[in-house]
Amino acid sequence: MSQTTTRPGRTRAMEPVWRWIDERLGLQDLAYPVPAHANSVLYTLGGITLFGIMILIGTGVYLTQFYHAHPTEARQSVEYIITTARLGDFFRSLHFWMANLVMITLLLHALRVFVTGAYRAPRELNWIVGVGLFSVFLGLVFTGTVLKWDQEGWEALQHNEEIGKLLGGVGVWFTTEFTTSTPILQRLFIAHVAILPMILLGLVAMHFFLIKHHGIASLPGHEERRPAGRSDTKDAIEHEGYVPFTNHVLHIAGWGLLLTAAGSVLALLISAPLGAVIDPGQENTKPLWMFLPLYPFEGWLGIKALLWLPLAGVAGLAAVPFIDRFGSSSLRRRWILVAAAVVVVAALVSLAIYAQASTPAKHVPGM
Repeated sequence: MSQTTTRPGRTRAMEPVWRWIDERLGLQDLAYPVPAHANSVLYTLGGITLFGIMILIGTGVYLTQFYHAHPTEARQSVEYIITTARLGDFFRSLHFWMANLVMITLLLHALRVFVTGAYRAPRELNWIVGVGLFSVFLGLVFTGTVLKWDQEGWEALQHNEEIGKLLGGVGVWFTTEFTTSTPILQRLFIAHVAILPMILLGLVAMHFFLIKHHGIASLPGHEERRPAGRSDTKDAIEHEGYVPFTNHVLHIAGWGLLLTAAGSVLALLISAPLGAVIDPGQENTKPLWMFLPLYPFEGWLGIKALLWLPLAGVAGLAAVPFIDRFGSSSLRRRWILVAAAVVVVAALVSLAIYAQASTPAKHVPGM
């Protein structure tokens, strides 16, 4: 007599339902093994970041129902969100705080990948895709700042136009010279809600495809004992055991919900800021913390620093896998590279602190 086996965690009554769903969606295929260390917090930061991005998309969709991206109406629509729209102030504040928290998890994820050497062959392209994700997310933060259409947003827009002029014909899209039929604020709104999110999600899809293709990287130095030609992921599974990828996803979801809870608490306690009404003759605000390290250079070198330094930084990050020629992901073998990274991070933090303590100064010509 045949006996029906029920998968753990499922009741016999629910088994036909799960079987029906699995036959159509192939969810069981997601239960492939990944190394046990994948469930540690450090190795779920990428997934947590994606969870946060989904929350940002959800809250952003809600906010677009009330936002009017025209220079004469933008600020009033933000005020309407804060004072009148159902849960408007909460969702706007959640959007703001989640953007900050996602930036933190994204930076921590990049730092973890760097320190553990997970960018090394054959994962160089995935690191470059990650650098692209970081750049696009910064673009989303920047355009979101402009959309507030307060003094900070106005000054950010002036910097945007000045940088566009530095780029010449290539940068005309970033200036009012591109077209007189549509205000630049509306075009930046389109970039914020459509162009940049499409690029971001495309890069996310490529990022996760490459993770699936190459597998989750082993712990630092693990490959030193791996037989030649063998996948480090398979070797890690053999030595430390494995968890199903579905279990890994549940861990990510748990941490993602905790991140969202933290963002919700912050949203309830501290509303997202809305600065002073625009005064075109003034320049008295500072950028958000993720842009602060650039602020002193703007005073020292002018607007051109806001173009060439970020480009140099992105190029330097993209070059990391090709600079590393230490033959191992072991921290012991790569200590010089890690020490250099510590110096860079310390310098950026110091610049941010210096910028925060300094008095806002006029940088943009004509303001």
